[in-house]
Amino acid sequence: MASTDLEYKSSSTQPLPAGVDYFKADVILRFMLLAASVVALGVIVSSDQTELVLFQGNLVPQPAKFKYSPAFVYFVAAFSVSGLYALISALASIAVIQKPEFKLKFLLHFIFWDALILGIIASATGAAGSVAYIGLKGNSHMGWIKVCNVYDKFCRHLAGSIAVALFGSIVTILLIWLSAFTIHSRVPK
Repeated sequence: MASTDLEYKSSSTQPLPAGVDYFKADVILRFMLLAASVVALGVIVSSDQTELVLFQGNLVPQPAKFKYSPAFVYFVAAFSVSGLYALISALASIAVIQKPEFKLKFLLHFIFWDALILGIIASATGAAGSVAYIGLKGNSHMGWIKVCNVYDKFCRHLAGSIAVALFGSIVTILLIWLSAFTIHSRVPK
């Protein structure tokens, strides 16, 4: 009995493995997510275009703006949240570099919040992409005509914004993988 107590005490006093520390890469990725969010927002918000469109035999100025589509409004709201989250979490990562005793706790919280943000921005990117695709190709079965041949600047802005948003989604996936790998490296083998 004494030998098992001695073995138990000796195994419980061993420190946890140091693990791999990628918080500097984490900070860089979080600033990349912030940049992607700001660029995606800037490009889609500046996408307004007005063209003369034939309506009942008359040429009428018809604007195309992101706020006319609920999918694009959701996209703007989602990437506003993503940008704010990226800024706050980047500052938190910098704080964790300076106070390393909170690393493990922050890593777990980062995984949860990063997964939530990924769900939000991926759904917003998909919604905006589907509406943009209908604008590009139309839908003959539903009688929806394509509009990108008329609103070319508007559609180019949408395409650029959606491409940057996809990059932001990939960065968020990398953040989740990085946090999970860092936690995994700290688990005793």
